[in-house]
Amino acid sequence: MNSLSKAWKLIPLTALPLLALGCASAQPPRELVDARAAYARAAADPQVGALAPTQLHVAKTTLDKAEREFNDDGDEPETRDLAYIAERRARYAEVQAALLSAQKQKAEAVSEGQRRLAMNAQQSQADLQKTKSQLDQEKARRQQAELRAKEAMDSLARIAAIKQDDRGMVITLSGSVLFATGKWTLLPSAQTRLEEVAKALKEQEGRSIVVEGHTDSVGNDDANQTLAQKRADAVREFLASRGVAKDQMRSVGVGEARPIADNASPEGRANNRRVEIIIEPARGENKPVGTIGGSGMQPAR
Repeated sequence: MNSLSKAWKLIPLTALPLLALGCASAQPPRELVDARAAYARAAADPQVGALAPTQLHVAKTTLDKAEREFNDDGDEPETRDLAYIAERRARYAEVQAALLSAQKQKAEAVSEGQRRLAMNAQQSQADLQKTKSQLDQEKARRQQAELRAKEAMDSLARIAAIKQDDRGMVITLSGSVLFATGKWTLLPSAQTRLEEVAKALKEQEGRSIVVEGHTDSVGNDDANQTLAQKRADAVREFLASRGVAKDQMRSVGVGEARPIADNASPEGRANNRRVEIIIEPARGENKPVGTIGGSGMQPAR
């Protein structure tokens, strides 16, 4: 029989209940159990360790004191008090971490909002500058187009009569300058004049253009109508060959129906033998077409 067995035999039976009571009293108090759980939960949260390390350390230090007190003296008031304080400090560390996290998120949200506002302001400023630049460029292009239109009309006014009536801007060319008597083939000298006309018409982009052929009253009405139409067609074809959009123009044979002078005199008949090129007003336009580009105008002769 070994010495341990001998020792147990020496213990009186009446002492066994006291030993059992001592083992039962070794159970930790509820406060210590709660403190252990609270600290374990706080320590497992990375946010608490990152944002409230001091409070977490204080909770751990207090819990360690409670554990030593329990190991030394068991379930005593001092043990329960220290355990309660440790549990509260662990919870405080969690609350402090949550508060700091909320403040951090709020600060980040404010910073992000300010950043977005600054970016939006910068973008708006950039868009405004871009729009202003585009408007300036458009204004410059419009001014250049108006200047070209004015120069073209000023040049044209030296070789043709230009007037404004309810049809639009009317450019009148003498038939004797364009065609031989009774013919619709353009004379070589006519092409120089029509070159100037084409240059002016190309600056009137988008406007409808009517080419009208007119004759005097000499001869057969039907023949005059046919001659007027063919002359109008010949002028339209020439202008198209010089860059004026063909679908922008239409040709009309008026014949002798619309004289501008008395057919009784040679001079009057010469005035009636003509080709009129009408630049019609743009849709919705109130001001006279002739004011575009500030072109010079003179009454029809």
